[in-house]
Amino acid sequence: MKIGSHVSMSGGLINAAKEAHSYNANTFMIYTGAPQNTKRSPIEKLKIEEGKKFMEEHNISDIVVHAPYIINLASYKEDTYDLAINFLKQEIDRTTAIGSDYIVLHPGSFTDKTLEYGIERISNGLNQVLTDDTKPFICLETMAGKGSEIGRNFEELKAIIDKVYKKEKIGICLDTCHLHDSGYDIINDFDGVMNNFDKIIGIDKIKVVHINGSLNKCGAKKDRHANIGATEDNPKGKDFIGFDAIYNIVHSKYLKDKIFILETPWLDTKTNLYKQEIAMLRG
Repeated sequence: MKIGSHVSMSGGLINAAKEAHSYNANTFMIYTGAPQNTKRSPIEKLKIEEGKKFMEEHNISDIVVHAPYIINLASYKEDTYDLAINFLKQEIDRTTAIGSDYIVLHPGSFTDKTLEYGIERISNGLNQVLTDDTKPFICLETMAGKGSEIGRNFEELKAIIDKVYKKEKIGICLDTCHLHDSGYDIINDFDGVMNNFDKIIGIDKIKVVHINGSLNKCGAKKDRHANIGATEDNPKGKDFIGFDAIYNIVHSKYLKDKIFILETPWLDTKTNLYKQEIAMLRG
């Protein structure tokens, strides 16, 4: 099983790889800088070659980059839209330099416009950044459905993909918390959810899976992650998806050979919960 968690890029790729190794992970996910802003260290300062060497020595591969939250390709504001396109281009270059084949992207929010407008803007933006030379997959993430965010169901993601010229460069990142919060019954009918996804988009488009519990009941549209199988006495709250459902998902025949990334809440360094969760899910 290819499984890891979000780790810090503070100190460069080498430190990210060492943190992942401390969790007994064989992959990991990073932001190339703070997800809320555009500040980025120069590529030459990211200690990429040292990180790659450590990863090769410790059987870590198929790492994932998450695009920053400030990228909103659905925005009607031209300055926000232009920033989203230009910064996504830079993130693609950084992802390529790091050696990752996957960059996860929140599709965007249409805010004061319409869903149709937002879908058109996202697809147009992707058409501007994707070229024949683009190496990483742009993995559109399934969203929880809060506010005006796009990607709350498979049909919305399909509508974006249909308008992208280079469809072969597009992947999907499933998020268990987001699927649950948006209303998909991944607890009792994950097979049905996957069959539905396959009919609408195609299982082959799934590249990455974010593994998270949820602090809310199915359909809440809240997007609040919980630790896997956590109960009421957990400092961060109860998981309404539950360990059994998550375990079944990561061992599902539909997701064989996919990359699993934990984004569950961090409690403290003594708990080392990522290491525990990875061990439990491997079984």
